[in-house]
Amino acid sequence: EGQFVESGGGVVQSGGSLRLSCTASGFAFSDYGITWARQGGMNPEWVAWISTTGGKTNYPDSVKGRFTVSRDNAKNTVYLQMNNLKPEDTALYFCRDNTGRRGPGTQVTVAS
Repeated sequence: EGQFVESGGGVVQSGGSLRLSCTASGFAFSDYGITWARQGGMNPEWVAWISTTGGKTNYPDSVKGRFTVSRDNAKNTVYLQMNNLKPEDTALYFCRDNTGRRGPGTQVTVAS
C-alpha cells in the first residue's frame, strides 16, 4: 500500500519562501514519478512533477521560475522549494504518485 507524509507548511509573508518535504514509506518510492499538487479551492492544481531519478521536472506557468522540485531517493523524500510566494499560492499542498496514493497535505498560507 504505502503512504506519503508532507511537512514544512506554515504562514509566510508575501515574497517569502518555504521548503516542503514529502516522505514516502511502504513502497518502492524510486520507481515512481511524483507530483506536487495543491488545493486552495474546488479543484486540485498540479504545481510540480519530478521523474523517478530526478532528471526531469515540469511546472505549470503559474509557478515556473518560483518553485523547484527535487528528490532524494535514499531518503524516500521529495522536496518543493517555493520562493517569492504570493497570496494566491495559499493552499493545502500534497504529493501523489500515479497509482492514486497521496498524503494528507501540509497547509501553506501566504499573507499579503
